[in-house]
Amino acid sequence: MGFIFSKAMNDSLKGQQEFMRLQLERQLVLQNLMRERQAAMQIASTREFLKYFGTFFGLSAVVLTAGAMKKKNPAFLMPIVPLGFVFAYNCDMGYGTLLQRVKGEAENILDTQSTLLELPKGPVTFEDLEKIRSQAKFFREK
Repeated sequence: MGFIFSKAMNDSLKGQQEFMRLQLERQLVLQNLMRERQAAMQIASTREFLKYFGTFFGLSAVVLTAGAMKKKNPAFLMPIVPLGFVFAYNCDMGYGTLLQRVKGEAENILDTQSTLLELPKGPVTFEDLEKIRSQAKFFREK
């Protein structure tokens, strides 16, 4: 009698474990899908910004070059330098390999410099949360 009952319990436990594994897989797939969509939105936003900034940079370069030639003062060309760096960065972000380089550097940090990722005073524990919660409760009661 006990054997039949324990066999049914084991079957039920295995079914629950399979269901939990399936739920975890679904959650991981969903999180990855959301991350991919957020990254796509960031790249699309950068590309859209680049359209406006590229127009501004091009017009500024033409106007500043014309001003420098008319006034015979090369100082008018100085704003083109920082604007050029911003333009190049956004081009690299939207259409270049910046994201692959950042991903590679992040993987390098995870592999070789994981101590940089440690939280001050270590990870948060249940005891830390309870201590903070009890202190907050103490102040609310007064």
